[in-house]
Amino acid sequence: MIERKCFNLAIILLGGLALSCISAGPVAAQDQQQSTGTPYSIQEYNAFQACRAEKDPTAQIKCLDDFVAKFPKSTLMQYVYQLYYPAYYQLKNYKKAVEYADMLAAMGDKIDAGTRLSALQTHCQLFQYVVDLKAADAHDGLVKVRDSCLAAVSILKTLKKPDNISEEDFQKQVKQTIATDAGTTGFVDLQLKDYAAAIEQFKLALDNNPADAVSEYRIGVADLALAPPQSLDGFWALARAINMNVPDAAKIQTYLRQQMLTYESPGCDSQVDDQLKELLGLTKSPGDRPATWTLPTADDLHKISQASNILTVISDLSGGGDKAKMTWLAICGAEFPEVVGKVIDMQQNPDGSADFHVYTGATQEDMQAATTANMDVKVWVTAPSNPPAGAQITPQPDVVRLQKDDGIRFSGTLVSYDPSPFMLHWDQVKVDPTIIPEKTESGKHPHKVPPKKSQK
Repeated sequence: MIERKCFNLAIILLGGLALSCISAGPVAAQDQQQSTGTPYSIQEYNAFQACRAEKDPTAQIKCLDDFVAKFPKSTLMQYVYQLYYPAYYQLKNYKKAVEYADMLAAMGDKIDAGTRLSALQTHCQLFQYVVDLKAADAHDGLVKVRDSCLAAVSILKTLKKPDNISEEDFQKQVKQTIATDAGTTGFVDLQLKDYAAAIEQFKLALDNNPADAVSEYRIGVADLALAPPQSLDGFWALARAINMNVPDAAKIQTYLRQQMLTYESPGCDSQVDDQLKELLGLTKSPGDRPATWTLPTADDLHKISQASNILTVISDLSGGGDKAKMTWLAICGAEFPEVVGKVIDMQQNPDGSADFHVYTGATQEDMQAATTANMDVKVWVTAPSNPPAGAQITPQPDVVRLQKDDGIRFSGTLVSYDPSPFMLHWDQVKVDPTIIPEKTESGKHPHKVPPKKSQK
């Protein structure tokens, strides 16, 4: 007959191991025989009690080894195992602790639920000490860990409350332990590359511990590793984890930004910064990703870019709304060749550049009649003292000969735009030298918009 004097849920946390109370052990041999009819001798009983009384873990293990050698088929073996694995744990011999915990758990229905739970959790929570992820047998070891964790959670879900604990405290411990075990199972599933199972386990962990930022982060990692990746859900989970102050939040934010860049491949990297800021704001409150939050893929933006020319860009951007956002994501930083228009005015700047305010339109007649600009075309007249990183700038001092109402043809890079009043901003511009008037013609050449050539 087994007497249990106390109860604990064997919660194993990052700081250490809290084992459930070991069964009080067998009663005296004569009492045991009367109550169960299962024999064990007085010699077995006394030998076991001597081991149990030993406080030094090394001496206790030697005592238990002697017991097993003398009584290899003893019916007291479950109590022996319950002494073995805590003793090995105290000695930090975690492989042996897990070995004996597994022997105990394998006894199944021969032991009570609390005892089996403690043994299963010992394997579940000590796996990082006993599984070498680089070893040839790592897969088998991880499967054993997963099975132990799942079995522990299964017991926890059906465990009855003992009399010596309040319902509130009992449920609190159950939730905390399920969260810990599910988080461990999810991590093991990640190592096994079973990403769907990992997500399920991390969600179970969060159901029982909504403040578990690490599980939220790992959901994001698993979402991105699925085939095909569930990128938007992954981004959402990573952002939630950052808001929950997950460890290394700054590094995770850098990782998230890079993943978003790869997913979209926008025209300008800086555009992702605005999207990331918006995402972090949206994920401050708990909840799954709403269908209304989305991001275009790199393929979406490539198609927009391929179908665009300067006139469609101006039309899309000036129209505002989602169309403008998508177009700008695709077009920002794009280079356009042979853009034509009419100079509305020109301003030379102290930094050695000149801003040509230019209007472009669908026809020469439209451009010739224009009186306001829709483009700001920045041309370098002299070499800048601090050129932008990566920029290749060839100064064009002769460009200042262009006058109001002159036609202009140039290639350049779109860098920004103002929605109202609408203005496209260009940089790294190269004006077609054939349309720049000669010195002798200054003030005498005709003000004519050059004919259009090929446009993007």
